[in-house]
Amino acid sequence: DERLNDIVGSAYYVAPEVLHRSYSTEADIWSIGVIAYILLCGSRPFWARTESGIFRSVLRADPNFDDSPWPDVSWEAKDFVKRLLNKDYRKRMTAAQALTHPWLRDEQRQIPLDMMIFKLIKSYLRATPLKRAALKALSKGLTEDELFYLRFQFNLLQPNKDGHIFLENFRMALMQNATEAMRESRVPDILNALEPLSYRWMDFEEFCAAAISPYHLEALEGWEQLASRAFEHFEREGNRVISVEELAQELNIPTTTYSFLKDWIRPEDGKLNILGYTRYLHGVTIRSSNTRHR
Repeated sequence: DERLNDIVGSAYYVAPEVLHRSYSTEADIWSIGVIAYILLCGSRPFWARTESGIFRSVLRADPNFDDSPWPDVSWEAKDFVKRLLNKDYRKRMTAAQALTHPWLRDEQRQIPLDMMIFKLIKSYLRATPLKRAALKALSKGLTEDELFYLRFQFNLLQPNKDGHIFLENFRMALMQNATEAMRESRVPDILNALEPLSYRWMDFEEFCAAAISPYHLEALEGWEQLASRAFEHFEREGNRVISVEELAQELNIPTTTYSFLKDWIRPEDGKLNILGYTRYLHGVTIRSSNTRHR
């Protein structure tokens, strides 16, 4: 989870968050997106005559997918590049997700264990019942492409004959797939965070709810339809009456700043509306709540 702050690398391949001096491995995924863009069309996605101009383009401009040869490029290839060149690093595919993308997918290729899965499951295990219900509903709307990636990751954990995984599955998967540096430092911390699985199991259905990132899904072209289907499931199975005060407490928002949450709750029955549902999935910060009210 460590963030770096030095601006390094060639200007054409540098990610937006590098220029903001707070970046991690997602910046490498951006650079791969730049390379893929160049290989597909022969030109750079961000260009200017000076380095400072290139940096401005990286921060403000969008890649051109309209001019030749892009109309003749497959949808899968364009989607692949777009999901790597998302300016919001939280919405970019991970390396493991990229390898299971329809454009690159090869069922015979070995896919690495995605460390993002461990981070997401850690958050899920610490989440409130309402948040878990919201994520479970979201997982019900997943496409087959998303399920392919999750199924691959679940199988890497080697579930038992009943299709269940426990803490020991995560322990073994980490030891078999972690680098030497991870074994020396992060593995104990990761396993400690998954301690609740030492006395319970998780099946594939719950794994899907625990291992999805709303940010990643929001980057999909079909996000609105997916969110709408998910909200229908949430209405039937997980939605409940919740006050503005309780919602603020769930999101850890001070009482002086939560007035905007009223827009998230239906006045007629006190339950989350679809706006509240999708915003709740992401969580909210003081900064983001203030931004919406400028």
